[in-house]
Amino acid sequence: MESVATVRPTVGGPIVGSRSDLGVFVRRVLRTRGAGFGLVVTLLTIFLALTADVVSPYSPAVQDYTAILSNPTLEHPMGTDNLGRDNLSRIIHGTRVSIQAGLVSVGFATIVGTLMGLAAGYWRGWVDDLLMRLSDALWSFPGIVLALAIAAALGPGLGNAMIAIGIVFTPVFARLVRGSALSVRERDFVLAARVLGAGDGRIMWSHVLPNVLAPVIVQASLMVALAIIVEATLSFLGLGVQPPTPSWGSMLRSAYQYMQVAPWLSFFPGAAIFLTVLGLNLLGDGFRRALDPRLRERGES
Repeated sequence: MESVATVRPTVGGPIVGSRSDLGVFVRRVLRTRGAGFGLVVTLLTIFLALTADVVSPYSPAVQDYTAILSNPTLEHPMGTDNLGRDNLSRIIHGTRVSIQAGLVSVGFATIVGTLMGLAAGYWRGWVDDLLMRLSDALWSFPGIVLALAIAAALGPGLGNAMIAIGIVFTPVFARLVRGSALSVRERDFVLAARVLGAGDGRIMWSHVLPNVLAPVIVQASLMVALAIIVEATLSFLGLGVQPPTPSWGSMLRSAYQYMQVAPWLSFFPGAAIFLTVLGLNLLGDGFRRALDPRLRERGES
């Protein structure tokens, strides 16, 4: 007979524990309008990031001074920049930077914010006051302004940009997890585990955390798109990826002064940012609908 302390009902949605569960979850995600397009765009973006060295027609750093600011042609489908570098190859390699920035910075914010919110929501008292006041202090600054300040203090570079974005996004997850943890800690299965002698650590990791992960997953999927925008902004302002490493933001920075003579230099990186962010948002909306019981029941009715 299974003890009460090991029963962990989920509040936010299904736990994908088998192949059939995964198939049901994917079908629920794809049932959301636009989620299929978002999934295709996201998978294509990840594929390009992983295979950039293979699929790129040219090296992103090779300069051809005989083809400076060349129009889009069969040889250079997206034209060349002011140094004769192939625009398509640089956009493909910029995909790797954007995906890395989005995943690493949001991963950092998710881990730190979840730990903060879990501790604040479970222990409450002075722990809650200390962690939430710190979160509120970060939350009080406009996100992009705080990211610029942190990146400027740390210095330019992709690593520092990811740290800045992660710090800015941490309060989002901390507040989200705290609110869910405050509710879950009062449920009967948590009280039963405490009566049976389970310690705080086991209750937090085995009972509270699994029941607050669904909204965290949804929020993380949406924040990756925002992180890509912030990284592009920092690179555009010279605080992100430094030349000659290609990045969509730095490509826009070098292209804006050629808007009149070479508009394709701005159009293609901008389109890459737009499509990637749109795809991630649509996929994140599908995750939200699949993991939220109320939205799922409304869609199935």
